[in-house]
Amino acid sequence: MPAKLRKSKKDKMIAGVCAGLADYLGWDPTIVRILFIIFAFMYGSTILAYFILAIVMPD
Repeated sequence: MPAKLRKSKKDKMIAGVCAGLADYLGWDPTIVRILFIIFAFMYGSTILAYFILAIVMPD
């Protein structure tokens, strides 16, 4: 059974979105957080996408 996309409860900094994505993809959460910061500076809509994921993703 494949992993489900969920917010992380144990490794969260703000809402657990980046750690949840990292768990789903099998990556290190630090890499996902760094990519988020890079994309946030490049594209402002990344921050909006984070807040939408924080609301939509289950715990």
